[in-house]
Amino acid sequence: MYDQFERLLIELKNKPLSNKEIITINENVDAINTSTLEGNDFAKLIKTNQIQILKLIQKESKIVPQQYYMTLGTITGMTAIGLPVGVAFGYALGNMGLLGLGLPIGLALGAIIGKSLDKKAFENNKQLGLAIKY
Repeated sequence: MYDQFERLLIELKNKPLSNKEIITINENVDAINTSTLEGNDFAKLIKTNQIQILKLIQKESKIVPQQYYMTLGTITGMTAIGLPVGVAFGYALGNMGLLGLGLPIGLALGAIIGKSLDKKAFENNKQLGLAIKY
């Protein structure tokens, strides 16, 4: 967790950030550096601060980690596309057991859309050089 946070900070040094973002990032780093927590509690602190930083830069500068849109797209595709398609298949064929048939369709569509958005973010220098793993 600590290594990932360090790589995140290195990546952010190469991105154009506003003063507000820089101040918030520094506050989060100071909170970690001055912490007396150990073990799992320290890992949770790092994770919490990392999430705060990622949310801020995504909101303010539209900078995202690798595979951000693909992850978001697959989840959204399965729920917003896959379930309604599955219900339509089940209702049309009179067998609601076919509800799960729409999930792979939504997953595939969401992954395709997410991958294209990730590619666009990379081309516009709005993507970090690391994927965040929790």
